Amino acid sequence: MLRKLSFLCLCLSMICISAPMGVFAATDKGVLRLALLPVPDVLPVYVALEKGYFDELGVEVEALPVGSAVERDQLMQAGKADGMINEISGAANFNREKIQVKIISVARSPIGESPLFRILAAPGSGITSVADLADIPIGISKNTVIEYISTRLLTFGGLKEEQIVYKSVPVLPERLQLLLQGQLKAVTLPDPLGAAAMEAGAVEVINDLSRRDVSASVITFTTEAIESKAELLKNFMVAWNRAAEDINTDPAAFKELVLKKIRVPKNIQEKFVTPPLPLKAIPSKMQWDDVMAWMMEKNLISAPLIYEESVVSDFLPQ
Repeated sequence: MLRKLSFLCLCLSMICISAPMGVFAATDKGVLRLALLPVPDVLPVYVALEKGYFDELGVEVEALPVGSAVERDQLMQAGKADGMINEISGAANFNREKIQVKIISVARSPIGESPLFRILAAPGSGITSVADLADIPIGISKNTVIEYISTRLLTFGGLKEEQIVYKSVPVLPERLQLLLQGQLKAVTLPDPLGAAAMEAGAVEVINDLSRRDVSASVITFTTEAIESKAELLKNFMVAWNRAAEDINTDPAAFKELVLKKIRVPKNIQEKFVTPPLPLKAIPSKMQWDDVMAWMMEKNLISAPLIYEESVVSDFLPQ
């Protein structure tokens, strides 16, 4: 078990919502700079770069690898990045005081047999169902997409709000370690870390394939980039979708690139399959409104943000 923990704890450490105070556009109008976590959701950028799709369309893209959502958001705040792959609540968090970013596409959503998030029970805990999690502390990062997804999955599974108990463990490797050591009976983890935990003995209780309507990562750009680099963004999305189609058609063809750019735990690298990706989609108003309701409940925003001011379809390929 300790050997399993040693390599699993090298995995991504991420806090899914930060508290940005302002966003300033990257100044070079001929370049799109993207802050990218080493997660499967960003793979189309690297595929499009490798295949030359951006070059064909006259788009210069600079990928800025980051180790955490905090680092990613800081680059956006400092004006060192034009865009990022994040989540609906993260984009809304930027727009609390004024509209600073806009979602232009869904990046990844639960498709087929590939979830984004899993609620997992510790090995030997005896927990196998959502009902078993009543009053059991679940390790999450509070006030983030992890908490939002966890709450929606647990209530979908039949728990009442008063039966849901969370323990704040923001750092993902620590959360994983506490689960596999049995110090926490349950946690929520993103894939591929969740899949790695299962390979190490954790038991899946529920995942977001059960609620596909509430889970998605998104492509988000600053309003400054949208206004000053609109043509680049349109061509960026054409290249993104070409790359996503390639991935969906033959995911195995990109295994080497995945292992180079995406942080996949060693214990699942051989069997890891690149998840399928959605094409030409934006979050629905229903998705947005549900996130707004949760953020209001958590006092993360003072009033619901208007869907049309933060989500646009203008850049989806025709």
